[in-house]
Amino acid sequence: MEKIKVFIIDTNSIFREGLCQSLGRTEDIEIVGDCDIDEESIELAMSFPPDILILDIGLPLLSGLDLARQITQRSPRISIIVLTTYDDDEYLFQAIKSGAAGYLIKDVMADELASVIREVVHGDNVITDTVLNRPKVAKRVLEQFQDLSLMGIAMERLSAPLTPRELEVLDYVAHGLINKQVAHKLGVSEQTVKNCMSSILRKLDANDRTQAVVLALHYGWIPYHVGKISKPATATKKAIGTAREGEKLKGRRAPSANL
Repeated sequence: MEKIKVFIIDTNSIFREGLCQSLGRTEDIEIVGDCDIDEESIELAMSFPPDILILDIGLPLLSGLDLARQITQRSPRISIIVLTTYDDDEYLFQAIKSGAAGYLIKDVMADELASVIREVVHGDNVITDTVLNRPKVAKRVLEQFQDLSLMGIAMERLSAPLTPRELEVLDYVAHGLINKQVAHKLGVSEQTVKNCMSSILRKLDANDRTQAVVLALHYGWIPYHVGKISKPATATKKAIGTAREGEKLKGRRAPSANL
């Protein structure tokens, strides 16, 4: 059984040691490393690299939120679970903006934390469930999307509703690859790619592949490679401007056979 690789960053060495021992007794989780916060913590964490990074956001020098932003920008395949003492709407909102996939308070039980780790690894954005129970935060997140879109301002990277594999597929689609080529790149079947695209369209409420690419580029979920993107993505530059004006792209949903 392949274990879930976890790295822990926290200023409290005693807490880190206890967390390592608690999670280390779980059969499907492996603690690959832990460290305090310093100038080398990002490079150390990414050198493994882990599947999950557990991060305290009450850190000195470089705040935990800034650290989370840097990690999600450099390696979006590493999922971040914020584990903090701050049960606060503002911290939760900022954690969402930083790209965290989970937000838990430090009094969480070890088995509950392990369960969240498994959910995140399987592609669930559990922070969404937390937001649904915090109406004020949910309202701010919606306003953040709407206001920045209407103003035409480049939006800060918010947590994508897609799994790392779905983001990878969509990135290849943005480069103009068809399903067969994407399947070859990933070493999976063409049907697997079709299923993945169906999930992407459903999650983004997108009508077709082009709109899905537009949304992902607009919100910073996949990088925009100037000069490298071919159809359908090159034709979306104008559409991105439309999306930034808050207009929803319309059209018929692509049939599954054409995904």
